[in-house]
Amino acid sequence: MRNWLVLLCPCVLGAALHLWLRLRSPPPARASGAGPADQTALFPQWKSNRYDVVVGVLSARNNRELRNVIRNTWLKHLLAHPALSQRVLVKFIIGARGCEVPVEDREDPYSCRLLNITSPVLNQEIEAFSLSEDASSGLSEDRVVSVSFRVLYPIVITSLGVFYDASDAGFQRNVTVKLYQAEQEEALFVARFSPPSCGVQVNKLWYKPVEQFILPEVQGTMKTGAGAVLHRVGACCPGQSQSFEGTIVWESQDLHGLVSRNLHKVAVNDGGGVLRVITAGEGLLPHEFLEGVEGVAGGFIYTIQEGDALLRSLHSRPQRMVTHLRGLREEDALLEEEGRAHDDIVFVDVVDTYRNVPAKLLSFYRWTMETTSFRLLLKTDDDCYIDLEAVFNRIAQKNLDGPNFWWGNFRLNWAVDRTGKWQELEYPSPAYPAFACGSGYVISRDIVDWLASNSGRLKTYQGEDVSMGIWMAAIGPRRHQGKAHQPVN
Repeated sequence: MRNWLVLLCPCVLGAALHLWLRLRSPPPARASGAGPADQTALFPQWKSNRYDVVVGVLSARNNRELRNVIRNTWLKHLLAHPALSQRVLVKFIIGARGCEVPVEDREDPYSCRLLNITSPVLNQEIEAFSLSEDASSGLSEDRVVSVSFRVLYPIVITSLGVFYDASDAGFQRNVTVKLYQAEQEEALFVARFSPPSCGVQVNKLWYKPVEQFILPEVQGTMKTGAGAVLHRVGACCPGQSQSFEGTIVWESQDLHGLVSRNLHKVAVNDGGGVLRVITAGEGLLPHEFLEGVEGVAGGFIYTIQEGDALLRSLHSRPQRMVTHLRGLREEDALLEEEGRAHDDIVFVDVVDTYRNVPAKLLSFYRWTMETTSFRLLLKTDDDCYIDLEAVFNRIAQKNLDGPNFWWGNFRLNWAVDRTGKWQELEYPSPAYPAFACGSGYVISRDIVDWLASNSGRLKTYQGEDVSMGIWMAAIGPRRHQGKAHQPVN
């Protein structure tokens, strides 16, 4: 037995040494290709690591054509390169789940929220706010009161109003009512109430008519002097709309206050789901539009537009949902096949929508820290071309491989948008911290580690680029501006 042990021991030690050397060495090239023996000299060797750079490519589930373009251009060049192919790992970042709500039935095309309109009130005027019969109507101490709201399906506001004061012998006050669109300084509508011009009393409110426009923005729009995009009634048929965020402000022109109520003490008539009141506690509108005290000092009258089209859409929704879910299952199968064929996709546990891109990125950071050894991470999008040779050259020239490092094309003091695709209703400041353009940036491993470790606590904002800027403001990395020789196009 001892003789057998003596013979086997060298074999066991040799196998262990071979395995140890294999684990320490870089992975083999994933694609063959002959080249000059000195090509590796173009890219200085760093300390032994599995990968020098991990490239994360943000990609939507349905962007298969864009991914194939990358596979046939810069990624193909990378895999055929004798030096870079062993030093760079490229992965597409895709949400594992598609949105189960068809685009036509979402509040907006960038999220996965269902447009929850159930029983729309059609062919009649609707009072947005109303008081109960036993509600008192005395004056308060508040001279400025405002409420914010969101319109989810096109409406026309026909009148603005103020609450009736039971102590008035007639109307004895001077009140101005203004309606603002988010991010606009000039009011869209203004109504002024005074003793000689108090409008018409309906229930417990006085109303005055305003010029009629369809809200929100629709196809065939026009711009007003306020810079807001509106659609004049009768100009054309409304098309597919987006939401409209607005604020109504009541301001007393007298020394005494307004007749006002807390939001919880008024009834909101949402027309079956086309209107939603937004409170300050929800944090969904910028603070600069919440003038005075939050509450209601009157209301407005509105009508729902294109009611027949809305009813047809609601009636066809069940069948549309069935078709959409079947399409998602087919998409899942295609993505699974694509992932097996190319082995270059990381499916993160996120519903794949534009608003969830920051969450996709954080999930990918966790994946890289849990599964990969690397020094730097390059984030880009699936519509960008990466010149990896230029990336390595810049890193070598500028010694950009240290800790707490962020290289990109930075935007400074970028104004926060309150409307449109890049609508930001979560970040209260008027400008973002410095952030790198979304086309691409490079960060050091320790920053990836910090992001991954804190991913459960980091708040996400409207875009991954601005979210990254807000997150980085907490740790203050060393920024390197790469605009002059940007390696990402």
